[in-house]
Amino acid sequence: MAEITFTEETIQYVRLFSDLTQTTVLDCVETADRLIFVVKAGEIARAIGKGGEHVQMLRRQMNKEIHLVEYNEDPKAFVANVFRNYDVRKVEIEKRENGVVHATVTVNPAKKGRAIGKAGKNLRVFRDLIARHHPIQSVSVA
Repeated sequence: MAEITFTEETIQYVRLFSDLTQTTVLDCVETADRLIFVVKAGEIARAIGKGGEHVQMLRRQMNKEIHLVEYNEDPKAFVANVFRNYDVRKVEIEKRENGVVHATVTVNPAKKGRAIGKAGKNLRVFRDLIARHHPIQSVSVA
């Protein structure tokens, strides 16, 4: 698993998010246009807020897209949570001959392109996020 480190700016995002939602943030990943928060298992509904009010408020305050992921100790469930917005059909995890643990996520075919992102950007961010919490080194979308 990768080491989780925060910048000062990320710590401020986590503090603001935690104060607003009254949830426990386990991780925060910042990209140029998006913030991904990983919240403690069982706290995703509170993090989203009634009618998505917390997400909308944070989107306006931080001027970035907000993506929430519910943590799960089970690697398959966590991978499914990361790709939740793309209608996950199945998650398979396998250990390959070279010792690399690989996850294959099957999503709604209509949303596969968005799950991968332009030039694989979303897939790279999601793979790095997953590696921070579980010993999975590679991820592909089917």
